[in-house]
Amino acid sequence: MKDDRVADPAAEPAFDGHHRPEWVPERAGEAEGFTTNVMPGIKSRHDGLPGGTSVETTIYPATGKRPELTVDEYVDGVLSGNRSILARAITLVESNAERHREKAQEMLTRLLPHAGQTIRVGITGVPGAGKSSVIETLGLRLCERGHKLAVLAVDPTSSVTGGSILGDKTRMEQLSRNRGAYIRPSPSGGVLGGVARKSRETMIVCEAAGFDVIFVETVGVGQSEITVRSMVDIFLLLQIAGAGDELQGIKKGVMERCDLVVVNKADGDNTLRAEAARADYDRILHYLQPSTEGWKTRALACSAYTGDGIDEVWAAVEAFRANTTASGVFEKRRQQQNLDWMHNLVLEQIKRSFYGNANVRLNMPAIERQVIGGKISPTQAATLLLALEADKDGVCVMPPEASP
Repeated sequence: MKDDRVADPAAEPAFDGHHRPEWVPERAGEAEGFTTNVMPGIKSRHDGLPGGTSVETTIYPATGKRPELTVDEYVDGVLSGNRSILARAITLVESNAERHREKAQEMLTRLLPHAGQTIRVGITGVPGAGKSSVIETLGLRLCERGHKLAVLAVDPTSSVTGGSILGDKTRMEQLSRNRGAYIRPSPSGGVLGGVARKSRETMIVCEAAGFDVIFVETVGVGQSEITVRSMVDIFLLLQIAGAGDELQGIKKGVMERCDLVVVNKADGDNTLRAEAARADYDRILHYLQPSTEGWKTRALACSAYTGDGIDEVWAAVEAFRANTTASGVFEKRRQQQNLDWMHNLVLEQIKRSFYGNANVRLNMPAIERQVIGGKISPTQAATLLLALEADKDGVCVMPPEASP
């Protein structure tokens, strides 16, 4: 029953520091487990210790939600190089909210003519190869030469919690403070291949903001994560000495898709081992078909710690760009990547449309129960779900044996 009584403030007992919450039973003792008391709070920034000074605390009113920007404000801000609006624009294209999708696509359409005048470098490698360290050392050199660098650092998303640490930026402390560089960590979002779901769109935004060098740092990958190859101009594979024998290196996968192999940590006592590994990779690459027409993939050694060999790595990148631009392969690859992007978006839209179909959502739980119970096969269930999605009248077409 609802209690309509109004408490009389005058009848309330004075607070003595041992008042119990109102939900504690009136005659409850510690034996029943009710030991909670309401203690007096601190109204100022007093540390609670004897002799401490009390400073009055200023209570600031809560700030309202930031107003949403218009497409014009996004476009003007990105083109002017406003870092705050650039960050918000990337957040917009990464958003899964349906209300953001149309605005993001309109913004990208208007930014697209201002993008493309860059060199896109994909950097991948096994965990611990020193990707972030190499990017920082190389990035600082590029900024010193007047380049504007954007680093898209992809962090793995937990399959359990769905969260990401996004900590790669902390490994690039000096580069993150450089005015010529912009580092954007992004979660992989469960996308396979070592990249984020919206990496292509993010590159367009960064290019329109005036960055002429784009680094895409993938998550630590193995042999088959090569999605980044389809969105960059040159694919750089970082390796370390002792990562496996020649048979491991010659296996099909990322090795046959890269344009440059770089053995990192060639310093100190590890210099000879790194040089030996570089020679091994050179021999391996001799038996693999080059990833890019007219370009011979080769191996280099460097040290992100000392900086040795870093200039040679960038010289190889520039040589690659000059070679492929002269032959027309550079532009041809960009065109093919745009086609691949289009087909990926089509598949993504088909998947979104299928799982967003009202008829599919209505019947999905029942069909899943039938599959779990062994009454219909997964193939039959998939065929049935596709028929449900195609049924524009919204009528359930489940067969009797599949009905809940």
